[in-house]
Amino acid sequence: MIKFIDLFAGTGGIRLALEQACESFDIPTKCILSSEIDKNAGLSYELNFGEKPSSDIREIYNFPDFDFLLAGFPCQSFSYAGKQKGFGDTRGTLFFEVERILKQKKPKYFLLENVRGLTTHDKGRTFETVKKHLTDLGYSIDYFLLNSSNFNVPQNRVRIYIVGVLNQEIKMTLQNNIGASDTHAFKAQMQPSLFDDFIQLKTVNDILEENPHKKYHCSKEFTKSLKKIMNNNLSKLNGYRLTDYRGGNSIHSWELDIKGVCSSHEIEFMNLLISNRRKKIFGTHQDGKSLTKEQILTFYPHNDFDKITKSLIKKGYLGIFEKKYKPVCGNMSFEVFKFLDPDGISITLTASDSNRLGIVQNNIARRLTPRECARLQGYPDSYKLLDNDNAVYKQMGNGVSVPVVKAVLLDFIKYNMVSKFKKLSIEDSFNDTKEINTKKLTF
Repeated sequence: MIKFIDLFAGTGGIRLALEQACESFDIPTKCILSSEIDKNAGLSYELNFGEKPSSDIREIYNFPDFDFLLAGFPCQSFSYAGKQKGFGDTRGTLFFEVERILKQKKPKYFLLENVRGLTTHDKGRTFETVKKHLTDLGYSIDYFLLNSSNFNVPQNRVRIYIVGVLNQEIKMTLQNNIGASDTHAFKAQMQPSLFDDFIQLKTVNDILEENPHKKYHCSKEFTKSLKKIMNNNLSKLNGYRLTDYRGGNSIHSWELDIKGVCSSHEIEFMNLLISNRRKKIFGTHQDGKSLTKEQILTFYPHNDFDKITKSLIKKGYLGIFEKKYKPVCGNMSFEVFKFLDPDGISITLTASDSNRLGIVQNNIARRLTPRECARLQGYPDSYKLLDNDNAVYKQMGNGVSVPVVKAVLLDFIKYNMVSKFKKLSIEDSFNDTKEINTKKLTF
């Protein structure tokens, strides 16, 4: 039997993956301690595993003996979406709680999960610190950057997985693969080849509920605005992002009349401003760039500049400071900030934005449901969700992709643990990981 502890457990995704992987080898498991500080995540964990996690790991000092440590330690300190303070952030120092427990109990095995930013933070020095602290404790380690979209989880989610074994040379056959960065690249990757084995991977279509509740439908006013832009064909929204910060395949607040109806020239003015203001001829800085009237007139072709800018400023779409103009952006005003392409993959789920991911189904524009977000993380439908949508959206945005963790653990268990625990039907147990050995990439 493998005894394990589940730290920073969230909703139990890493535990679920370990239990599934061990079951493939007929190895029994027992969780002897779990820890999670978020109240709602703890409720989800208790609902599904029948155990109430302990709270703050920093307040736990006595541990029973165990074989395996699991920890998806907090990632905000290294995340591209955060401020990247690393070990200068209190959350970053929680890695040292993992180190404290490894040093105290010396379990034979561990698995850690984090964002890919851990590998590049502080020019790689943070990750070198993590590796050195682990190897100094006597662990042989390996680590992988893997994209969930390569594991039948239709989401672009690249994470690092670090595994270690004590006083023994680690053996792994898994290969790094950061996968397709977006739906366009994913679709290209899915094209059958005459020379390669073609693997049909899951798409967003595969995780959609057939009859989601109407409460997830976009509001009538928002839908009306979307239909006006798309000539009543909402399926054209597939892949569109709703943002005031960028051009390209985007829809903006001034096109949706969110702050007031805009004329065709006003819309053209704002779209040209968005698409031109970051050009190097107007300066090398990228964000927050304001332009003068003279600069704007190099790309705005009409002679109604003063009338248009006055109207846009009054409505709140345009700002002026020291005779320079810039868009007034408010992305949180959109009910949906991204409509997913059902034939592609989702962007990365985050705790703050999962509740505003959208899809068009049967010409109905709506938000993804909590269950669909759980499916985007590879949670089985047997996994129970709280009757609290906002909590579930946050949990899934913070969570792990269960099938990816399972694949890592299947490889790890096969080559580092089976001989010690139970060697039964190894090859049969490992059949579902044949597709995970993909081209080696460097990072």
